[in-house]
Order: sequence, then structure tokens, then C-alpha cells
Amino acid sequence: MNTFWGSMRHVISGSDPVHAAWAGAILIALIMLAVLHHIWREDAKKLTRWRLLCLLPLLICGAHAFFYMPHTAALDYISNFMMMLIPAALVLILIILAKRKIGYRIAAVLTGLVSVVCLTYFIVAAPNFWNESRKSYTDSFKALAQRMDRNYILKEWKEADFSALEAKYLPMVQEAEQEQNPVKFADAVMMFANELHDGHISVAAAIDEETIKQYRDTYTSPFDRREYGMAMVQLDSGEVIAVCTKDEVHALGIVDGTVITKWNGKPVLQAAAEDVPDHGFPVKANADRIAATQLSVIGGDTVEVTFLDQNGTEQTVTLSDLGELKSAQEAIIALIQFPKGGYETLMEQNGSYKMLDDKCGYLRLTAEDPDRYDSGILDYLKGSMPGAKEIFRQALSDMKQQGMEYLVVDLRCNMGGFDEIGCALCELLTDKDWYGQGLGIRKNGQYTCVSDHGIHGTGEFADLKVVALTNYECASAGDGTALYLSKLPNVTLAGITDPCGCNQETGGKCVLSDGLVTVYFPVGLVLDENCVPNVETKPDRISRNPVEERIPLDFDAAMRIFRDKEDYELDWAIKYLEEQ
Repeated sequence: MNTFWGSMRHVISGSDPVHAAWAGAILIALIMLAVLHHIWREDAKKLTRWRLLCLLPLLICGAHAFFYMPHTAALDYISNFMMMLIPAALVLILIILAKRKIGYRIAAVLTGLVSVVCLTYFIVAAPNFWNESRKSYTDSFKALAQRMDRNYILKEWKEADFSALEAKYLPMVQEAEQEQNPVKFADAVMMFANELHDGHISVAAAIDEETIKQYRDTYTSPFDRREYGMAMVQLDSGEVIAVCTKDEVHALGIVDGTVITKWNGKPVLQAAAEDVPDHGFPVKANADRIAATQLSVIGGDTVEVTFLDQNGTEQTVTLSDLGELKSAQEAIIALIQFPKGGYETLMEQNGSYKMLDDKCGYLRLTAEDPDRYDSGILDYLKGSMPGAKEIFRQALSDMKQQGMEYLVVDLRCNMGGFDEIGCALCELLTDKDWYGQGLGIRKNGQYTCVSDHGIHGTGEFADLKVVALTNYECASAGDGTALYLSKLPNVTLAGITDPCGCNQETGGKCVLSDGLVTVYFPVGLVLDENCVPNVETKPDRISRNPVEERIPLDFDAAMRIFRDKEDYELDWAIKYLEEQ
């Protein structure tokens, strides 16, 4: 199949027809203005009338904004519809130059070219952006269910029954509306979305901690988090130990490594299974791995914790809520090796490389970002990103000259982007051709591949032994890159957890009542060689892209990760490569 035109067909299939129609109306208005100026330019009265008509594109944009711009997200609206707004604004220049022959012609040509490019691009890829913010809690929730029933790209794969989900959570939404409780409303939407177990579905609530505290007397949110001065982690053995402990619990006999046996009177693993709410993790094994950590923030103003003292005797103490959440966040950051500087630092690390010792190279890939890897939309449509390949080639060549014999590719916390960038790296590490991803369309519940984006090996670095490190925060195109690398015989995918388990294209966005909650979901279809959704878990939530080598999490590893703040997984990878 023709990769370019197939990719175009895929992009168009994900374009929202309603927004595309508004852009089409602006394009028609611009053509009409060009024709009328040519006819009326010698008639002063008609030219005055023409100037007034030049406001028509802006009026169309104004009407569109009235219907679709949430009052709480004006900047977000502008960023999504910029390509439609620019042509309407450029017409104002023509009003000023209407009587100037040369000036008007130059401005008209430039405005026409820019407008055609902007509006054509917009019509082809109109965003799936819906504003339900003027509706009540109940009506906006119903609208969300209807939108996702029509547009959620994995409805059939996930076996999603949106009518049943709507019916299940509608009573909670109605209670929230009756009580005017924004926290309960946000929770209902969150639980609705989490049941789909899709890493690309996210819920953003414009509700701060102070608001949550205001409603604690009348409503306990299952997602409410407390700080008890410690976090917990489950070891491979099944034991649960305390980590990231603070002075307040030290005084009660709990330190890093203390075995925790019960939480509020329940065996700790039972409590983790029963009391931790569904957070929507696509891979159940990943959810189970961090359930104990999530449990460590669940409780009221106090919580009873039972642990084994130094003599192996069970002791029970009462821990109080200390306020600001610290311990669990510290534990999660240590587990996933998220940089202290946050997302800014994570992006600064993207594409960085260095020698870890005389033989082991290290390449960090935190996002398949086209700007970072000198790629663009045309490369995406063609299914190949030569700019990214050249950047990777230079990095690997540089380390090879420094003596590199084996390599660690660090995909932990990879935020995604374009899968083709991951494929570009794979092409340097193999001398064979492999299937990458297929871009698809969904019609009548059926998935059809229209463009194959493959891996065409060059073999330049196929002699390298490679470990690719991943974790449950490696998502989207990062998840795809982990999959493509794992196919290569010289690459081993390793981690304490599996990758996230999602790989579709984002784009769906629905703003609910008063802008309190915004729901994001995928609308672009990515398929594998069998023409089924790439990477995505089915309702069984079993990873379709599991690590090949599970890095052990025993007591020693936990102490190195959570107490000593070492990069245990990286040390494991280096040792693994040395032994190979």
C-alpha cells in the first residue's frame, strides 16, 4: 500500500467533521471575498460594503468560539483552533489595503496562500475538541458517554459498554449535582474513565487540595490521599515493607525495611486489593506492583498499622495524617527513577548519551519528540524519520569510538511522541526488516490498516548487545519503541514493571460542566502486523509487551532504591550485559 496516501487517509479519518465544516465555511467566505473585491474594487460604495463583509470570517470564528470555547480554557481553545483563527485575522490587513493595487495584490496573495495552507491542514486534522462546560453535571456526563461511544477508538477492542458505564455512575453524578459537590462529580468521571484501563485516557480536574478538604466532613473521596510518614512497597517475596519513612514513625518503631503486616486491621495485601481504588492501569500486574504504595496514603485522620519489631513480634501503632503528601511521592519517584528536576529535566535528558564505563554506552530516550529529533509531519506521513536516524547514528558512532561494546537504552518514563522515531533507532540495531506499526481507520466497529510503517535494518550497530530499560510510565510511542526493540534478537527488554500498555494516538478532548473536569482519550488507530490494536491490553489486562527480563525487587534492591536512592535498575543492566 502507498504509505503516504494511506497515512493521509488515516489522519483524515480522525478529523472531526463538525470543526472541519466550520473551517470550510471560512474558506468559502475567503473565496467569496476575493471574487467580490475583483468585481467591486472600482466602486467606492461597494468597496465599503466589501470591507464590512471582510468581518465575516471573524464572525464565523466568533460563533464557533461561542459554542466551543470553555470559559475556563480560552488559551487551550486558541491553541487547538489557531489554524482556523489565523486566516480570519489576516483578512483585516486586506481591509486596510483594499484601495492599493500593488499593496492589496501582494497582501491578497500572501493571505490567500497562508489561509489555504492553514485551513487545509485544519480541515484534514481538525481536533476532536468538545465543549460541554455550559451543561449541568448530569447533562455533561451524559454527553461525555455519548461522545466516547462514538469516537473512542478502542471501543470494540476494550469491549466498552458506554451505556452500562453511564448507568453505573450516573446516580453518583446526580448526587454530586444535588449536593453541588465538585469533588464527587470529578470522582464519578474518574471512576467511569478508569474502568476502560487505557493509559491514554486521563481526567484532569480543576479542584485543589483545599476544595477536597472542604468536603471531607460530608464525603470521603476514594482518591483522597493522606501523609502518614511512610510509604510501603511489596517485594517479590510478597512481603510488604516500609520505605521513605519519616521521623514521626521512627519514634514509633517503624524504619526503612520494617515489615508491615496489617493496615487498619486488615492483612496488608488484602487491604491493598480491597481498599485501593481502580486507577485505570492498563496492565494489572503493574497495578498490583504499586498497590501497597497506593495503600499507604489511604485512611482517615488516623490509621492503625501493624508491623514486626526487631524481635519479630507484631506491634500495632496509630499513625496520624501529617498533612503535605511526601512519602508516597518520594517512593514512586524513586521506583520509576523520575528526575528531581521534574518534566523539564526529563525533556533535557532526551537524546542524551554517555559512556557508563569503558565498555558500556548509555542512551536516554524520554520522548519520541519530532522537534528534538529533527522530524516532522511529512516524515510521519512517509513512515520514516531520517533526521532521527542520523541523530541516533551520531550518538552511537561517538560511543563506539570511545570503546562501546554494549549499550543501555533507557526508556523509563518515556512520554511518547512518534513511533517512527523509535523505529529509526531500531533500524541501526538490526540488519533485518521488521514490522513497526500500521496506521488504521475504524469504521462500523472494524479496524482496517491503511499504511504500514516498518523497520528497515541497516545493520550498522547490529553487533551491539543491548538492554532496554522500561517501566509502567513508559507509554504511547515509548511503549511502541519498547515493543520494537524487544523484537530484535540482540536487545533485551528489562524492568521491575512492564511498560504502560497503550499505543494509540491521542486527540479526543471533552470539557465538562463549568470546566471542572476535562477528559482526554485516543481517537487515532495504531495497529500491529495482525491488524489489531498495537500494544493495547484487552479486558484481561495482561501485558502484550511484557519485559523479557524481570529485574528482581528483593529487600536489598528496595533498600538501594528507596533508602539509598541508587539507580538499581541501571546497575542491574550493566551487570547483565557484562555477564552476557
